[in-house]
Amino acid sequence: MRPVAVDEILDIAAYESVRPEARSRIIALKRNRRVGVGDLVTLVFENRDTVLFQVQEMIRAERMVAPERIQEELDTYNQLIPRANQLSATLLIEITDKEGLREILDRFIGIDRGGTTFLSIGGERVEGEYEGGRSNEVRISAVHYVTFDLSRSQTAAFIAGDVPVSLLIEHPAYRAEAVISGGVRASLAEDLAEA
Repeated sequence: MRPVAVDEILDIAAYESVRPEARSRIIALKRNRRVGVGDLVTLVFENRDTVLFQVQEMIRAERMVAPERIQEELDTYNQLIPRANQLSATLLIEITDKEGLREILDRFIGIDRGGTTFLSIGGERVEGEYEGGRSNEVRISAVHYVTFDLSRSQTAAFIAGDVPVSLLIEHPAYRAEAVISGGVRASLAEDLAEA
């Protein structure tokens, strides 16, 4: 997928006029891009549309007008757009218990250090690669960015739809698996076919 270009970005006033329609469209799109893995983790798979929306929302929220700031946002968020044979997702650790938030979140320390998050395609595991800088030895963010680099044969198998696909998390404090099927699989297969 090609990156979002600066000439695709609407100024704040123009975006306000189309925002309700854009939000509705992205909410509908994300229904087929969201996978819950157990009770506390959700992955939302990114593409050009989700990235463009996020950039527009950041510009709106922060009232950005300076071209260099807008370009910085694009440079940051374009990294979430999957390349050929790749899926990219925002991983959210979703904790609703405000009182126990830090304690529960801290149990996830190390999830981003490798060997914990996998995409399984017909039994072949693809390890997720986490973006660095979102945790340390004593603290962890509730939001992470993870990519899955597939081989050509894994991409073809995913698109063909004739082998099972699932997400697995195998962290000492959290183990869960979720099958990817139906509309979610079709949406992600489109991404893989397009890239």
